[in-house]
Amino acid sequence: MTFSPSDFAAFISELDHLKAVQRQIRLPTDNHRKENSAEHSWHVALTASTLAHFAHEPIDLSRVIKMILLHDIVEIDAGDLFAFDPSAHQDAQAEKELVAAKRIFGLLPNPIDEQYLTLWLEFEAAQTPDAKFAKSMDRLLPVFQNMNAEGGSWKAHGITRAQIEKRNALLQTSAPALWDYLQNQLDHAQSNGWLG
Repeated sequence: MTFSPSDFAAFISELDHLKAVQRQIRLPTDNHRKENSAEHSWHVALTASTLAHFAHEPIDLSRVIKMILLHDIVEIDAGDLFAFDPSAHQDAQAEKELVAAKRIFGLLPNPIDEQYLTLWLEFEAAQTPDAKFAKSMDRLLPVFQNMNAEGGSWKAHGITRAQIEKRNALLQTSAPALWDYLQNQLDHAQSNGWLG
């Protein structure tokens, strides 16, 4: 199949919109401004690359990174939802994100549009070793960030240890050593009064 660069122009231009989607994490290194979703995706991808040797099962790192770079593109349409919002909000968000995925990946020529949508769905389902590790990294990065910010968004929203453990439960099977690291960090956060 032959493509031209113009076949990809609409999708590539659309990606700029992800830079305008703000998240709850604030960046102490940049005057405490809110992180955007494009920065988050880059940071998760590099975190996964750095921590890949902790994966409990064999993973294809290039697939993991691609999933991570694709996973938040849907926020262009659906916006970012705080990780600890009530489950009813999470369900509504999941529906909006699926519609967004179909629209945004639909800007690509076939079969690339289908390949990207399939990778995105795999990430969301978190059933394969690649997807479990990718999703684990997406959920672990805010631990590093909130610890660095002395509780950050956890403290601001009264987030509890149990909530953080539940959100990061995939680590127990995808990267047990990182689950142990999480426990040590949460001990430290609790002792400093950074958790609800």
